[in-house]
Amino acid sequence: MTYWSPGTTIEWIYANDHDKPTVRPMTVVRDDADGLVAWLAPGTPLLKAVLRDGRELRHAGPVGMFTEPRVLKRDIWHGTGILKVAPAGKPWSVWYFWGSDGSFRGWYVNLEDPHTRDYEARRTTTQDHVLDLWITPDREIHWKDEDELEGAVQAGRFTQARADEITATAHQAVADIEAWTHPFCDEWESWTPPAHWPLPPAPDLIRAG
Repeated sequence: MTYWSPGTTIEWIYANDHDKPTVRPMTVVRDDADGLVAWLAPGTPLLKAVLRDGRELRHAGPVGMFTEPRVLKRDIWHGTGILKVAPAGKPWSVWYFWGSDGSFRGWYVNLEDPHTRDYEARRTTTQDHVLDLWITPDREIHWKDEDELEGAVQAGRFTQARADEITATAHQAVADIEAWTHPFCDEWESWTPPAHWPLPPAPDLIRAG
């Protein structure tokens, strides 16, 4: 197994059926047998899929966001930084969020395919499963985007059987959260990025699609 060294710039990609991937350049914090940990810094240039009029996909509604034509848009990450952990062998990643004052806000479990890596291109690619979980600092669990998963079924993005599998996977993630396993127990919430890390370069629009 090959791993990326800390400080390496990679592209974290969410592919989709419209061939308009979300591409987020990130910096590797740690990469080993436990999984990949990478940092999305504030102000990072990125590519994202939007509706043809430039609005976010969610403006099309829980069905239209999967059926309406979309285009790729150059943008930057406007929020505070996100630390993303893709645990080895898990069909989800765990995102760590902080407030503008530096306080830890919570964990976000993004259900997704296991990642496929392209070491030469320094890319890791997955596909989003729509359903997500939000965990507050006091470990209260909230389910998110259940309406969008229903919309994905209505739009033909997923079969009902596949949606049921995704929901079952979310329950598996809940079990990990309640047991407070890796990466939740790893105390990444106290991590801070090195001050000398530069912003990654903008992703290639042509190569992205």
